[in-house]
Amino acid sequence: MKIRIGVILLAAALAAACGKQEAPAGGEAPRISARLATVERAELAARTEIAGTVVAEKATAVASRVMALVTAVPVQLGESVRAGQTLVAIDATAAEGQVAQAQGGLAQAEAALALAQRNYERFQALAASAAASELELDLARMQYEQARGAVEQATGAVSAARSVARESRVVAPFAGRVVQKLIEVGDLAAPGRPLVMLESAAGRRIALAVPERFATRPDFAVGAPLAVRIDARPELGEIEGRIVEISPGPDPLTHSYTVKVAVELPELPAGAAARGLLRGETRATVLIPADAVVYAGGLTLVVVRDADGRAQTRAVSLGERLADGRIEVLAGLAGGEEVALGLAAAPPAGAILEGNRS
Repeated sequence: MKIRIGVILLAAALAAACGKQEAPAGGEAPRISARLATVERAELAARTEIAGTVVAEKATAVASRVMALVTAVPVQLGESVRAGQTLVAIDATAAEGQVAQAQGGLAQAEAALALAQRNYERFQALAASAAASELELDLARMQYEQARGAVEQATGAVSAARSVARESRVVAPFAGRVVQKLIEVGDLAAPGRPLVMLESAAGRRIALAVPERFATRPDFAVGAPLAVRIDARPELGEIEGRIVEISPGPDPLTHSYTVKVAVELPELPAGAAARGLLRGETRATVLIPADAVVYAGGLTLVVVRDADGRAQTRAVSLGERLADGRIEVLAGLAGGEEVALGLAAAPPAGAILEGNRS
């Protein structure tokens, strides 16, 4: 009802404005040339916008596995890094000492094994000639097995110490960008303490909290398309994305599902505001090309060619603008009319409208 009243008021204003534009003296109506298009009847799905956030495909808090002083942080905030690049260097003195200690223990264990092996072989020979008892042979065998186990244990200790020593360089697990530095030179790094926050350079996701009534529809599934908009980049319009993650159940407080949509826009900063466009039930409507609209004196107009080929200027109320450039008309057109495209202003009353179909 409000839309109709608005259109009537607009039409009245239009009649007052256009009524002053009369055909020139001499009896012949002016001729206007323009491209023409037919007003399209269509079924348009109602849409609901869901607020969301741009997130990186991969994000991690890089930490050290050892406790030691930080000696260098050779990366800057916002810097792009490659996989394996050093992010933080820590003091390796203690770790190198542990490696040396473990290697010393391995050497001792290997020497003990060599001695136990010779002793075992000697008792095997003595037992074969009945010069040693079965008990003595069993004791020699047990000492040999214990020595061999000690060597295996010492070898594992060396590997563990070397692994810890390698942690003196905390490296990037994947190519990305440094988004937070949480430590400085002289700080104490400890296992589990985040040192640097890293986000992947390629791949962006739009994280959405989708209401249960949408997320539980049969057509709402991983792999399905879902359009999004980026608030800070309106010039991009609607971006076609693809659902890549849906939480297995709703949040007990909001009753919404966490959904992630993949988009091919790696330059988007993580944390930027975005909107998911969820389609609902369809409605009958009419659509026109965007360049059929003429704006004049605060009015939204279209120019229609009537059955006599003359231009009629109508006030319209517009609705949703589609990604392909068409605009929904809520009132003022019924569908099937021919409208002029690309006019800069409404033509004089009674003008003959000539043109080719677009």
